[in-house]
Amino acid sequence: MHKLRFLAALAAAKLSIIALKITRHNGTNFPGVLALRICPDFIKHIGKPKKIIAVSGTNGKTTTCNMILDALAMDGKEVVNNRMGSNINSGIATSLIQNATITGRCRLDMGVFEVDERSALRIFPYLRPDYMLITNLSRDSIMRNGHPEYIQGILTKYIPRKTKLILNADDLICSGVSPENERVYFGIEKMPGDKNVCDNLIQDFQICPECRHKLEYEYVRYSHIGRAYCPHCGFRAPDYDYAGCGVDLDAMTIQVREDGHHGETATYRLLNDSVYNIYNVVSAVALFRELGYSREKIQEFFAKMNIVGTRYDIREVKDKKIHMMLAKDKNAFAGSRVFEYIAQTPGIKEIIIMNSCQDDAVHWSENICWLYDCDFEFLNNDSIKNIVVCGPRVKDYRYRLLLAGVPDEKISYTDKEIDSPDQLKYLENDNIFVLYGTDSITLGYKVAERIERSIK
Repeated sequence: MHKLRFLAALAAAKLSIIALKITRHNGTNFPGVLALRICPDFIKHIGKPKKIIAVSGTNGKTTTCNMILDALAMDGKEVVNNRMGSNINSGIATSLIQNATITGRCRLDMGVFEVDERSALRIFPYLRPDYMLITNLSRDSIMRNGHPEYIQGILTKYIPRKTKLILNADDLICSGVSPENERVYFGIEKMPGDKNVCDNLIQDFQICPECRHKLEYEYVRYSHIGRAYCPHCGFRAPDYDYAGCGVDLDAMTIQVREDGHHGETATYRLLNDSVYNIYNVVSAVALFRELGYSREKIQEFFAKMNIVGTRYDIREVKDKKIHMMLAKDKNAFAGSRVFEYIAQTPGIKEIIIMNSCQDDAVHWSENICWLYDCDFEFLNNDSIKNIVVCGPRVKDYRYRLLLAGVPDEKISYTDKEIDSPDQLKYLENDNIFVLYGTDSITLGYKVAERIERSIK
């Protein structure tokens, strides 16, 4: 009975793929939704690749997963992946369906899957990764993810015990996942600009897990990310197996020292100068080394690689630059990182904030507490000349900016996101940042195109 239900689900899903191609809806996860509706344990029965890599984490998992897939493609490997679908069970089911024979056997030997942290309970009972990379665990949308320690608990409960973990040692929530599993740690040694005390609104790990005294930091980058230790009992963050060091932002390179491999060091190209993207590179290097790739081969990968344009892109038009940046919706942690990055970028700046788009607001009611966890205070900066807020949360954004100390004369606003370019000042040598959420990428591109036309 179970076999018949699985085969019926597979047949229906295969037919839906044909229908979707005819109607030009190639990126949808509908085949997986359909298969799981007919056969709820569909992922259990369908054939899986022999080697499976999973990538998860609050921020950076999509960028890191794309880097891994790009590198494997350069190496000539065909890989089952959910790059074009969602990172929940229906998206993974869709990718397996697309690469399965009519009897359900997997055609390819390797799979790389981006996995939503909260979906672990629906995925890992049936799909067992050989390696799992977790970028970080931090505060996300309170409606979806609650608290990062809650997410840590889900992952610890459902990650298979035989999965080898690649974890961020600078994140004590991340590094504490599944303590019984084999693991290696990556991180970044002290850099210029690091602090000893957190100055962010969010700091989710402040108490020693051993003795409950307050933790201190050798250095902290933001929130709870850094090298923590307890002066009372001696607890400290794990040692690095893969240590980022020697960051050179002029040359856009980083050295990674492998303390677990006789301290040998190699230099790799950075794809972006933001701290979180530097972490992404170090994490990917750690994974590739665990997979057995030589340092020279990994250097070749990064020499040819770029970040996906929807995540970060720059267009130069006359004397101005249009920076397109993903700033995840309802995610205070991600928003703070983007705001700090903009504040530290040289030159004069204008910003369009359109994280919460109209289409999203129509379908659900948003809890706005994340605005008060997010460090809008970074935008109270003399180099930022104009901030345009728009969309359904225009008044909330304006109020939050005023609370952050931003002068009212620096705040412009409009109800419609597409009209936001009309509120720009187009200053000489301007850096214009367009910040959009995961649900408003297409709208963000339309706004950037309008800005480009206005400049021309």
